[in-house]
Amino acid sequence: TVRHIEFLGGMASPSGWRPPDLTLPEVAFSGRSNVGKSSLLNALVKRKALARVSKTPGKTREINFFRVNRQFVLADLPGYGYARVAKATRVQWRPLIEGYLRVSAQLRGVVQLIDSRHPPSADDLQMFEFLAEIGAPTVVVLTKIDKLRTTELKQRIISLTTALGLEEEQVIPFSSVTKVGRDELAAAVVELVAQPSWRAAAAPEEAPAPDV
Repeated sequence: TVRHIEFLGGMASPSGWRPPDLTLPEVAFSGRSNVGKSSLLNALVKRKALARVSKTPGKTREINFFRVNRQFVLADLPGYGYARVAKATRVQWRPLIEGYLRVSAQLRGVVQLIDSRHPPSADDLQMFEFLAEIGAPTVVVLTKIDKLRTTELKQRIISLTTALGLEEEQVIPFSSVTKVGRDELAAAVVELVAQPSWRAAAAPEEAPAPDV
C-alpha cells in the first residue's frame, strides 16, 4: 500500500542535480514514448496524477524522481524514440538515460515497458542490449493489453517474448485501464528494492521489503 509519495525533482543532464538522499534504493522505469508509462505509474502507486499523462509524446525531458513510503525512490526516465522530437534533443537524452543507469549506485533494477500491440522497436532492442551490458536486473512489462482481444494477446505475447529472447513467464502483461498485472508488477518492484545492488562487490544487509 502506498501511504506516502513525494516528488523530489528532475535530473536534466548527466552531471546535473539528482536526489541528495543517496541511501534509498532506486527502481527506474523505462520505455519508448507513448508506451503508456505515465498511466502505468499512476496505476501502480494508485494515484491519479503522479506522472503526467501528456498528449505530446516525448515531452518529458528529465528523469523525475519520486520517494515512495520513505522506503525507495522511483525514477521515471524520459520516453525514447519519438520521431517528432528534434534529433538534437534525442541525442541529449541518450547520455542522460544511459549515464544514470550506468552510474547510479542505488539503482536496484529497471522496469522496461514494451507496447504489447507492436513488435519491439530498434530503440527497444538497443535498450535491452544496454541493460544486458551493464547487468541490470530487468522486469519486462507488456503495456496496453486492454486494446487487444484475448486470442490476439496470446499471439502477441508469444511473438514479443520470442523477439526479446524471453520466456512467457518472464513478462508481465499490464493494463492501466483494467489494472490487470498491477499486483504482479508491485510484487516485482518490491523484490527489486529488497535485493542488494548487483554492482556491489560485497552484499550489504538486506533492507526490509517496502509496501507498494
